[in-house]
Amino acid sequence: MCELLGMSSRHPATLRYSLEEFSRHGGLAGPHKDGWGIAHYLDGDVRVMKEAAPASDSACVRFLQEHPVASDCVIAHIRKATQGDRSLRNCQPFLRELGGAMHVFAHNGDLEPGRLRARLPLSHARPVGQSDSEYAFCALLARLEDLWRRSSAPPPLLERLDAIEAFARELRSCGPANFLYADGDALFAHGHRRTQASGGIRPPGLHMLMRKCAHPGGTFDTAGLAIRSDAAEQHVAIFSSVRLTSEGGWRPLEEGQVVAVRGGDLVAERFAPELTPLAVASDEAAAVS
Repeated sequence: MCELLGMSSRHPATLRYSLEEFSRHGGLAGPHKDGWGIAHYLDGDVRVMKEAAPASDSACVRFLQEHPVASDCVIAHIRKATQGDRSLRNCQPFLRELGGAMHVFAHNGDLEPGRLRARLPLSHARPVGQSDSEYAFCALLARLEDLWRRSSAPPPLLERLDAIEAFARELRSCGPANFLYADGDALFAHGHRRTQASGGIRPPGLHMLMRKCAHPGGTFDTAGLAIRSDAAEQHVAIFSSVRLTSEGGWRPLEEGQVVAVRGGDLVAERFAPELTPLAVASDEAAAVS
């Protein structure tokens, strides 16, 4: 499976060492060698850099480390190809416009294609590549389309969260469905299941770390994570498939939990667990026996 990284902050901040540590999983310390991408929100738009090559050996990643971009919302992805060839069009994060805002999405998991297409129809947005992840993003935009097209401003956050939670519930029925999604106003994270170090597919699928600094020029430095900001009262929320550091404060998202963060603060969440395909399969097998 792939790996995810997301950041939301009150003021623009730069990620430096966390990207370096993250890139190690893209070839040096993990099997994720089929591409990488990172999206920064900047001035109401998004700058995306992607490559269909290992992040650990990327000159572009080294450039970002030496010339970090200050942003208040970042989504990054390291790819291990399960569906779709090794090409730029299948690398994440994916980007689309809806309702005058730029929307970014990255997914970790392997979704069953037939069930995905049967349960989650598309609307105007269509995939460019072949991956299950991009199809899922287009399906999410179909769920959000009416909300965004009837308003000149971001729709109410709780209405968006309800739609995202309903989408996530459907997506979980198709396979492992961890994702990060941003719409320029908030960053949403959904935790499900992923392949663990033991080889089994089980929770947690995402971890979250919340940090605060009340002093100007504050920095957050731990092994594998460095965030720089010149602003006072800085708040930062970090999401990652695996804990990037050994410090306390990381907490796993529950299976089926969806959280919304804005400006580095947790503003809303939903949690509605239900039988997923793996559990359903076990129940069916017991019934047959």
